Amino acid sequence: MTAQGRTESLRRRANEAFRPAAYDDLHLQAPEMLDDRIGRSRRTPMLVRSAVIALLALTVAPLAPQSVAADWADPSKVLRIAFPTDVSGFDPAGTQETYATVVEGRIFDALYQWDYLARPFKFVPSIATGMPEISADGRIWMIRIRQDIYFADDPAFGGKKRELVAADFVYAWKRIVDPRVRSPNSDLLEHKIVGLDAAVEKAKSSGRFDYDAEVQGLRAADRYTLRLELSQPDYTFLEILDNTALRAVAREVIEKYADASGRAMRNPVGTGPYRLKEWQAGHRIVLEPNPGYRDERFPPAPVNADSGVKAVADSMKGKRLPQIGRIDIAIIEETNPRLLMFNAGQLDMLDLPGDVAPKMIDDKGTLLPEYTAKGMRLERATELAVTFAYFNMEDPVVGGYSPEKVALRRAICSAYNLPDEIRVIRNDQALKATQPLPPDVEGHVPGYKGLSPYDPTTARALLDKFGYRDRDGDGFRELPDGKPLTIHQLSLVGAVYRQYDDLWLKSMREVGIRMDFQVMTFPEAFKAAHAGQLQLSSFGWNGDVADDFMRLFYGPYAGAGNISRFKNAEYDALYEKSHRTPDTRERNKLYEAMTKIVSAQAPWCTNVYRISNTVVAPQIRGYRKNVHYFLTPWEYLDIDTTARAARRQ
Repeated sequence: MTAQGRTESLRRRANEAFRPAAYDDLHLQAPEMLDDRIGRSRRTPMLVRSAVIALLALTVAPLAPQSVAADWADPSKVLRIAFPTDVSGFDPAGTQETYATVVEGRIFDALYQWDYLARPFKFVPSIATGMPEISADGRIWMIRIRQDIYFADDPAFGGKKRELVAADFVYAWKRIVDPRVRSPNSDLLEHKIVGLDAAVEKAKSSGRFDYDAEVQGLRAADRYTLRLELSQPDYTFLEILDNTALRAVAREVIEKYADASGRAMRNPVGTGPYRLKEWQAGHRIVLEPNPGYRDERFPPAPVNADSGVKAVADSMKGKRLPQIGRIDIAIIEETNPRLLMFNAGQLDMLDLPGDVAPKMIDDKGTLLPEYTAKGMRLERATELAVTFAYFNMEDPVVGGYSPEKVALRRAICSAYNLPDEIRVIRNDQALKATQPLPPDVEGHVPGYKGLSPYDPTTARALLDKFGYRDRDGDGFRELPDGKPLTIHQLSLVGAVYRQYDDLWLKSMREVGIRMDFQVMTFPEAFKAAHAGQLQLSSFGWNGDVADDFMRLFYGPYAGAGNISRFKNAEYDALYEKSHRTPDTRERNKLYEAMTKIVSAQAPWCTNVYRISNTVVAPQIRGYRKNVHYFLTPWEYLDIDTTARAARRQ
């Protein structure tokens, strides 16, 4: 599918939205006074990519929370899956790791989401009643939310049902920029909303963010209407509204459970289909259905659906969401134990890492016969993600913009044996990344060569030319001033990462660069990256649209999404212009120019676009791979308990 095809619906909706609103927004009434329990403020964070529940095709009459129906969330149906890493917690304002946001996506509702079944992909309302109403100048946005949405019951609400209101989004979004919270997702809103930056500066001066003070560009126009005033027209803003970070939280919950940093990482309370039942850090995460979840049904197949989509829709026709009564997530860092558990029937789905792919699929990307004979099926796609090694641009050794610093970074990228990573470690379950934007994201430049390919000869020549030479004959180069040169690379816990370490070590030795490793858990590494404490580190990033990736190099976002802390005035100007540019083709030209700057300055070594292989056991119903969801939303799945019993025999 082409990039233009996959985003056609979104662009059409966004462009249609920038029309004169059917009201005179200069004469809007002041927000109604909300009851003091909820009439205060809002919060939220992030990116990897996630989204939530409910589809545009559903027509649901407003309902108050009701008793659990007999056809809903069968407690005997337990979905067993595994994560390769633990999470730091479940506060949307405090997290950005992929697996944390996957769980948060089941607990907290999005305003908008990617339609689960539609192909080409469609961006549709979730708990919003429709697309935003936008003023003629593109700056005033009115987003109306549904009136049948309730938070899961929690002691923070004093035994009362707690309805979701527009003020909850105001509070959640303010939390993202609260200096005390130090959200890694603050770049989603910084410099975009009238009055919000001033509120942040005031909080920095006073030491406290005033959640009760009105922000001109972020307020509740009434109980169910969110009113936004953007600093300037932004033709990419719609695309971030599915972000996990921008989901509503209740102020009462945060004030009851927040730690010293203002984060409530262990007590997520949302309006989504599931709630957190148990979290044993490093071992297990358990979700259970939210008893107050509204009546949502599995969506019908789109008119243009292929036979596969129709079969999925038919198998789930009319079913209330969610069907599964428990999500049991084991934290298993090593890949082989996950494979063994799947083979033993102890896991229902397996996202197959490249290092064990040959044990289940052949070189044509087809599931091996011994698995198809058991009714297993494979769904495969190139992820909307890129892996990369980033340099800390503020580091005295690898950072900076002088020619010798750029040469060092480019040499390291050229010296790294990426072909061996793809062929040996990933077993060809990846494509070489030439640019930050993955192939199916609009703005990707087909045929672009990117940074120099693997070429240790060129790397050595670059190092020689700019004064990185072996002066003492020990086989390793020194800095141009004669001081020792050692590159400190992050490594993560897990056997597969030892393979990457060995490959990096061998690659650097071939060009005379000494390297050592700092070993951390993923949550530790995530925290260190945002604090600017790593010199060279490899990560992956999931997104949906171009801005999800291009904002990672925007100077004002340094330390938030921009973990490389890259700053380039020309890039920043192009990035800002991309937000003001309504024409897709013109915006893509800007993305190409930005990509060339990144390639020239090399704050990243772009590594691979991963191929996702998901093996699904025969008892799973409702599964359809959608690349806009890193993991399939579990509320759309069901389990055939008879088929599960047969598999275990």
